[in-house]
Amino acid sequence: MTDRLSTGAWWTTRRAALKRPARRGALRGDTLAGYLFVGPSVLGFLIFVLGPLLAVAFFSFTKYDVISPPEFVGFANYARMFTDTRMGTVWVNTLVYVAAAVVLINGIALLLAVLISQKLPTWVTYVFRSVYFFPSLIALVYVSLIFQGLFQKDTGIVNYYIQALGGEPIGWLSDGDQARMSVIIVDVWRNVGFAMLIFVAAIQDVPKDVADAAQIDGAGPFTVFRKITVPLISQAIFFNVTITVIGAFQIYESIIVLTGGGPGDSTRSVVMYIAEKAFSSFQMGYASAISVVLFLIILTITLIQFRIRKSWVHYE
Repeated sequence: MTDRLSTGAWWTTRRAALKRPARRGALRGDTLAGYLFVGPSVLGFLIFVLGPLLAVAFFSFTKYDVISPPEFVGFANYARMFTDTRMGTVWVNTLVYVAAAVVLINGIALLLAVLISQKLPTWVTYVFRSVYFFPSLIALVYVSLIFQGLFQKDTGIVNYYIQALGGEPIGWLSDGDQARMSVIIVDVWRNVGFAMLIFVAAIQDVPKDVADAAQIDGAGPFTVFRKITVPLISQAIFFNVTITVIGAFQIYESIIVLTGGGPGDSTRSVVMYIAEKAFSSFQMGYASAISVVLFLIILTITLIQFRIRKSWVHYE
């Protein structure tokens, strides 16, 4: 009996030993497959994101004009920003774009999402979603070209209707304040549809019985929206605000097409100024320093947003 038990134990151990290399081989195969799937993304990140980022950080401490070798100058490029008379203007313009984008894009998108989420026929809802979302599918350059024609002072259709109503033509692209407003209008018109879809999806996930219970208790529509809907869609609000801030700091194409940064520097953004210094003046070191500062500002604001989200974003 003891011999049989010993023989059985020996065969069990032997089978386990034989299976162990097969399992190890399967694990190695799964690991290799995982690396092969992740590899292209990692390689792309290293080549197109991390590599350029490190290069920009290096060039920001040099004087580099593309032709001659980089010359190390320490923090001279960063110190130069404090004496650059144009930097203040382009930063103010950029901050105006950011503030306008956050308020207008998210405010209008939330309003449209609430209206679309009302009890409407299904086909009407689909039509409105498509109409408002379609501009976000068009390249910003094409959108800007269309609005450039609409905003022409003498031949634009916008001023045509303003004059038809008895008003005076407006220099949408030639007057400093109006040109900045034109850039904001194009940016909002193009991006509000995407933010609206995010809000619509969030509003549709709000439990209907909670809102119904609040209405039964005497809460009005505005109270229900403020006390129930907004907290329950706060994750969507946080997402839209975050991506809006990041995108607005990098505004570029619409300004190039609409105004070219003018008149003067009245519409020039930081990214446009970086491109000018890098590819028109060939001051790569100075442009890199501005880029690093812009990156750090966006990173800091994003980290602050993630830090304070716990005080107003609800995850229940």
